[in-house]
Amino acid sequence: MSKYEYVDSQKSDLSNTNAVSKMCRWLGVSTSGFYHWLTRPQSATAARRQALTSRVRHFFEESDGTYGYRRVHADLAAEGTECSPELVRHIMRDEGLIACQPRPFRVTTEADAEAAASMPDLVKRDFTADRPGVKFVGDITYIHTWQGFIYLATVIDCYSKRVVGWSIADHMRTELVEEALKNAAATTIIEPRAIWHSDRGSVYTSADFRALVARLGMRSSMGRTGVCWDNAMAESFFSALKNERVYRTVYATKTQARRDVIRYIEGFYNSRRRHSALDYRRPNEVHYAYQQPATAA
Repeated sequence: MSKYEYVDSQKSDLSNTNAVSKMCRWLGVSTSGFYHWLTRPQSATAARRQALTSRVRHFFEESDGTYGYRRVHADLAAEGTECSPELVRHIMRDEGLIACQPRPFRVTTEADAEAAASMPDLVKRDFTADRPGVKFVGDITYIHTWQGFIYLATVIDCYSKRVVGWSIADHMRTELVEEALKNAAATTIIEPRAIWHSDRGSVYTSADFRALVARLGMRSSMGRTGVCWDNAMAESFFSALKNERVYRTVYATKTQARRDVIRYIEGFYNSRRRHSALDYRRPNEVHYAYQQPATAA
């Protein structure tokens, strides 16, 4: 059948029936067999495969080319389309639908060793929580534009993996991380004695930031310097942001970069992107599904 499909794909370039016959002869198939195949009704299996391929391509393109077969399969399952993950993988391979790949991690943390010495690691690489508002992680990354760098600070709830607070500025002073945590406190529940976990960068060990953490009734926690796994959830978000959006975009201005990052966080990551650690559910879906019963009660 693949040979007939090839002849069919090339026939617009063939000037006459004789050319079709020659191509069939070169491929070792009969001309009559080709025309019989051409007029034969599409089988139910082929029709289903074609329809499924269309939906796979739709969800891949809707993710801006960031979804692998597992997330595409989760979207299909959510809309009620039954198929196996392996079938989705084969279709994506056949269609050349390749999700963008992450770049290697590089250590960028500069530690304030004296201030950080007394800070314990209360998380110990356990980035799970049994409800929202009890464990948060955060970090800073930079984004290049033609006008210079902008810096993004985030606050992520370990229960829902939702970015509940963020701040963007053209500097990396303490105010950057303070604004991100204040933003989180204004938009989500922070329970008394909730854990705030970060790396040992100087902005997180500063007296002003530690005072803010204390005012919010939170407990400070820090991973080891240069050990990315100790703050893996925060690093994972930045990896997704860079891989799925920043590295695929050229930002002429800081304003353009700021708008695009906000669009990614609120318009895609929190609301639409399926998270593998959430059984391929979306952060907002998990976050608000917990809060709604509590509010009703």
